[in-house]
Amino acid sequence: MSYGSGVFESTQVWLEIDEPSRTAAWQSSRALGNAASQWNGYLNRLCVQAVQSWLQEDYGASAAVPNAAALPSFWELVNGTATALAGRRLILIPSEAIDADELRVPQEWVDIPNWLGDYYLAVQVNEDEGWVRLNGFATHRQLKQQGHYDWRDRTYSLADSELIADFGVLWVSQQLAPQEVTRVTVPDLAALPIAQAKNLIERLSHPSLINPRLAIPFATWGALVGHGGWRQRLAERRQGLPEQRSLLQWLQSGISDLAQQAGWGQVAFQPSAAGARGDQLDADAGGIALSRRLEIAEQPYELLITPADGAGRVWRFTLRSLVTGGSIPAGFVLRLLTEDLQSFEGNEDRAEAAIDSLFIEVALEPDEGVVWEIEPTPEGYDREILNLAGLP
Repeated sequence: MSYGSGVFESTQVWLEIDEPSRTAAWQSSRALGNAASQWNGYLNRLCVQAVQSWLQEDYGASAAVPNAAALPSFWELVNGTATALAGRRLILIPSEAIDADELRVPQEWVDIPNWLGDYYLAVQVNEDEGWVRLNGFATHRQLKQQGHYDWRDRTYSLADSELIADFGVLWVSQQLAPQEVTRVTVPDLAALPIAQAKNLIERLSHPSLINPRLAIPFATWGALVGHGGWRQRLAERRQGLPEQRSLLQWLQSGISDLAQQAGWGQVAFQPSAAGARGDQLDADAGGIALSRRLEIAEQPYELLITPADGAGRVWRFTLRSLVTGGSIPAGFVLRLLTEDLQSFEGNEDRAEAAIDSLFIEVALEPDEGVVWEIEPTPEGYDREILNLAGLP
């Protein structure tokens, strides 16, 4: 990847894309479900690579993708990528239109509460000639208050004349006006019952359905894909993948590829070390635990999952520090929720004072899923549904 110089001498930013970058981006997108999603993933990956490198080159700043492993599950379904920069959320919207004269943002990035961003960047990608051009940006507030909503493709758009063309303004606002109001409040979407979500995933999972985002009303679609676990499951089904997050399969057959990319692995455990408050973990898994390394408030932690009974239906979730002699600070919370994000009795453990570890035990039926959460939120957190697929 190579970059232009003196980018603020003009109102647009031009970035070159070298051939190795294009080849790698295309190979990475081949696993997506059909030709349309593969091309979408390809353009978005080129866009992300170019913008991240430009920010690092010109500003010395890192724009982090909140969860890089989850990107294909977005690109399977919708155009756009969220990145984080200095506490703000940037939504990159690539387009290959030759005469790009507007910013056109899919509704998901504007009206799903946990998707929306502070700034939306119009990025033109010319794959044939090997360059990316940043045409301007707008705030979420601009899109909601000034943008044109097109019900036919469910997008908000602004003409290029309405965009802020000088990207120096974006950087200055980060440094000098961190309290700038960039968003407006959007209403929460009504939660979906589990049965309805599963039926929708089954219905929308066929890759021959080119544009599933337009196949059902937006309120229903937004509630479905706004749930990270359901979004991942739909995308994986459209890619023809088997169940990726079965605890039993992870212990018996190894961690699935996608779960490994998300940070899951197997570790040998010593019951006395992995237990909580002096309790002992059962060794039914042959001394193997499922492990997810986390970064919380710039410190390393580990989420361990182990079977707590011989039948494989009761599981223990344990959060512990990976710092030698470290502890869980007061105020941390480990929480489990049902698949549709509902609480249940005994579903959380809270550190009232510094403590060695937090733990929760949960009994699962074969058709049940569980979602884990931690407060403060780990870096790059994305909801996922863990289940017992494969257990009769």
